[in-house]
Formats: sequence, structure tokens, C-alpha cells
Amino acid sequence: MLYAQAAGGSGSLMPILMIVLLFGVMYFMMIRPQQRRRKEAQSMQSGLSAGDEVVTIGGLYGTVTGVDDETVLLEVAPGVQTRYARPAIARVVTRAELPATPVTEDADTVKE
Repeated sequence: MLYAQAAGGSGSLMPILMIVLLFGVMYFMMIRPQQRRRKEAQSMQSGLSAGDEVVTIGGLYGTVTGVDDETVLLEVAPGVQTRYARPAIARVVTRAELPATPVTEDADTVKE
């Protein structure tokens, strides 16, 4: 009888251990990847600038013409501009090219 009580006591620890293990697996398989994707999306949306070609969550392609704290102004056709909330931008297709810096050559390196 004493043996049955001792075995029953350690058996009650097993369900608690399984629940903790289940929450640990859910955290690493679902919560952490979602947090990482959200962080990447926020950094992409905060880095928007005029000239970037983007796609909205609705699938509309456009070029960023203006950026506000909460909105982005897109040119979807020549002369047609629409305003979207920043979170509505799904991805950046191409970034605006930075102005090219002029390359100067020394007189000694110029070949004739």
C-alpha cells in the first residue's frame, strides 16, 4: 500500500511536465517566428521612402511618392495617387536608387 502511494505521487508530476513541454514547443514553433515576421514588417514599413516600388496587401503595385507618420502616398498610374496606411504595404519590390556619386579618376590612371 505504501508503494502504491509513492508511485501515484510521481505520476501526478507527468501531466504537468507535458503541459509545460507543450507550451515550450508552441512558443518556439509559433510565437517566436510570428514576432520575428512582425519585427521585419515594421522595419520595412518604417524604411519606406519616395521612389520605392511596393505592393499592398491587396496586390496593388505602386511607387511611393510621399511618406507620412501613418500613411503612404502611392502613384498607381501616371497622375493617379492613392493614400494607404503604412501597415497596408506588404513588401517592397525595388528600393529607390540612391544618387550616384561621381567617380573621379586620377590623371595617372587614365589610359590612352
